[in-house]
Amino acid sequence: MLPRFDHNRLLRYAGLFTWAVIGLPLLLLTLPQGDPGVPGQQDLLAAGAWRAWVAWAVFGGSYAWLTRALGHRRVTVLDYTLLAWLAGSAIAISYYSQSGLGSILLMVVACVLPWLLPLWLGVAVLVLCEFVIVPVYVRGLDFSWLEAVLQASLYVGFTGFAFVTGLVARQQAQARDEQRRLNSELRATRALLAESVRVNERTRISRELHDLLGHHLTALSLNLEVANHLTSGRAQEHVGQAHTLARLLLSDVREAVSQIRDNDAIDMAATLLPLADNVPGLQIDMVLPRPFLMNDPERAHVLLRCTQEIITNTVRHAQARLLRLQYAFERGVVRVVACDDGRGADLATAGNGLRGMRERLAAYGGELEIETAEGQGFTLRLRLPLDPGLDAAAPPVQAGAAEIDTAAVPAR
Repeated sequence: MLPRFDHNRLLRYAGLFTWAVIGLPLLLLTLPQGDPGVPGQQDLLAAGAWRAWVAWAVFGGSYAWLTRALGHRRVTVLDYTLLAWLAGSAIAISYYSQSGLGSILLMVVACVLPWLLPLWLGVAVLVLCEFVIVPVYVRGLDFSWLEAVLQASLYVGFTGFAFVTGLVARQQAQARDEQRRLNSELRATRALLAESVRVNERTRISRELHDLLGHHLTALSLNLEVANHLTSGRAQEHVGQAHTLARLLLSDVREAVSQIRDNDAIDMAATLLPLADNVPGLQIDMVLPRPFLMNDPERAHVLLRCTQEIITNTVRHAQARLLRLQYAFERGVVRVVACDDGRGADLATAGNGLRGMRERLAAYGGELEIETAEGQGFTLRLRLPLDPGLDAAAPPVQAGAAEIDTAAVPAR
């Protein structure tokens, strides 16, 4: 059963189990203890017990909602709000029950902090929350201030261990997701390499047929034509038949060479589609012309690398759930439009990735345009001209033309 759960789910269920178990000592601490001896104290204890249980319920609900698909979804303001409720309810449990139960729940909070906050900020929040409970040890457990500080320091060590555990789980999840993405890029590169090898081999065979076999058949045909003029009778009849067969064979060779050259284009659909598989936390829709063939391996490589860079930037920076990639042929130009539903930006700043894409496209006369706004995602428009001597192997896509529309399932 355990192999079905990844690190995230195991940590989540362990935290929920700890929260549920905390309910048992909380129940004992909040039960009526008989005559309090002071008028009105029983009402105060009842009010404190009720508030402790409310804080306990808030903690469980916040933790369950906060840890759903943790690491595979966009972190929003709601997540930070729930994190504040999570830490606040743990502290409230300690204050209302006058016990150290909140410090135990802060260990659960410590496992979540690395997924939502930077390292230094998460450590600071953790230490602050532990020392906020120091007055509880003094008033509720009759510790001296020194003993209370030492007790809080002890819990800081425990929660620090839980924090590091969550940090390691996050790093492993990120490494696994990065491995999946790199594996998709590797399969796409391998597909392009296989297509290029196939095209090069077909080109080599066509050249061999044309240069060697075609040359010899042409020489044979000329010699048979000369022999036809030098012979007579039945011999001339056989020479004429041989001449006719040589010309037919030469015509068949030329036709075969033409067919090989017509079919030596790279299938870009087989090359690009692997990039849309197993991308962590991102759904990729690709709209491709059918067929999507390119004759120039270098331009096909540029298109592949640009697509890889678009997906990588979206995963790392955009905080998007959906990326739509649309490819089309238009007047000897391959056009690509990439749109995501990420956070966007007020100003598009070109990093190494975007500069690299521009340089790759510029080397072949291409262009890159960027459109973005805060909260409206990124839109990239790529234009890659085809070599004037190498027309697109597929006709331009018109309105209503056949297309391949794929949707990659988000990584689990």
